[in-house]
Amino acid sequence: MRDRHGLLNIILVEDDDGDAKAIRRALTKAGIANPVRRVTDGVEALALLRGAQGAVPETFIILLDLNMPRMNGIEFMAELRSDPALRRAVIFVMTTSRDDRDRADAYDRHVAGYILKSNVGEDFLDLVGTLDRYWHLVELPRIAPLEGA
Repeated sequence: MRDRHGLLNIILVEDDDGDAKAIRRALTKAGIANPVRRVTDGVEALALLRGAQGAVPETFIILLDLNMPRMNGIEFMAELRSDPALRRAVIFVMTTSRDDRDRADAYDRHVAGYILKSNVGEDFLDLVGTLDRYWHLVELPRIAPLEGA
């Protein structure tokens, strides 16, 4: 899948190996061959997005779990939104949390969607197809380091 600027990168922030494999399988089944970079918590995700692990892609979306060690998804989003270079990143939360506070906190941090993993179940392929259509229709922000940063 490409956006209007080129190949769209997917950053998967997920600590559970089983969930990560399920997401990758669904992407493959849906014919989505975009680069997927997986990290296991918010600390690793911030390091990746701040260039500590090489060049940061200009166009990407984040698939984010909430319940992770070291830095959970809510903490990660708070840090990301406070960073002028990264605050426009597009995030979809994919979580097991049904807690209304988590949902409110996520939307307060401007997520593109809050998806319960339990609602997806066997329909995960449909979800991936929906996300694929979304990425084709919207203009995603380009994320680039700030001048002088």
